[in-house]
Amino acid sequence: MQYAVLLGDIVETFGLEELYMPEGGEDIPVYRADLNRPGLALAGFTDYFDNKRMLLISRSEMAYLSTMASEVRRERVEAMFVRKPPGVLLARGVVPVPELMELALQHEMPVLRSYRSSTVLTSQVFEYLSVMLAPRELVHGVLMEVYGWGVLMVGQSGIGKSETAVELIKRGHRLVADDAVEIKRLPTGMLQGTAPETIRHFIEIRGIGVLNVRNLFGMSAVKLHENVLLVAQLELWDEHKVYDRLGMEDQYYEILGVKVPSMTVPVRPGRNLSTIIEVAAMNARMKMMGYNSAEELDVRVLRAINHWE
Repeated sequence: MQYAVLLGDIVETFGLEELYMPEGGEDIPVYRADLNRPGLALAGFTDYFDNKRMLLISRSEMAYLSTMASEVRRERVEAMFVRKPPGVLLARGVVPVPELMELALQHEMPVLRSYRSSTVLTSQVFEYLSVMLAPRELVHGVLMEVYGWGVLMVGQSGIGKSETAVELIKRGHRLVADDAVEIKRLPTGMLQGTAPETIRHFIEIRGIGVLNVRNLFGMSAVKLHENVLLVAQLELWDEHKVYDRLGMEDQYYEILGVKVPSMTVPVRPGRNLSTIIEVAAMNARMKMMGYNSAEELDVRVLRAINHWE
């Protein structure tokens, strides 16, 4: 599925000045995160002009246009506008040449202006659009920030995900999403999770009902989004199943084609799930830093065996 961001949302997010906005221009969809700096296009070469990107024109491009004769400027600008890019974005507060504005009105091409530098503007717009246009998936689970580590708890309904989340919140950790987690794959390959706006900050506890975590525990108990770095798969304890007791084998949970480190947590009365999740988050951080407790134990055991032999 291809996602789009409306031009009006970009204008509002970055506080852009509307030099010209045609009727209905706010509803023009933008499908690409990167911007198009029309270097070769201004020189007359438009064979590979990408009309899915917004045009970014800064001082150098405008200075180059100013060196041309009026009819040449008109020809070069029109060659871009007839290909219908989503809009023109002027950086550094540059003043457009008259032909650009005339052709913008003729082709109903939005012209927006920012006083940021082209480098800053490109970076900010790309980062914003990359998140908004990223592939996404709705996952049934609970996403928590535990010791700064994004932990996604998944498992069948009623197994105790939300109850575990409440206990973690009481211990000072933060809720990102309960029940439905919207996960996006960023261009970096990182998975970022958030809650759908309708249910943001809410959590459901069977027997109690729906709670507003932000109002009940305070702003420090919630977070808008978090990277998914660990998946905890909660399942009912199966006496016939052999569970990993050493942690020597790495497990992964795939979301949007990205493999995330995971662990299987068998659930039965008497097990403190919130403590297990806390320890798992700390252990995952240690592994990322290059230390593996199971591997150290294995080395010690082998060393002891060799010593007695």
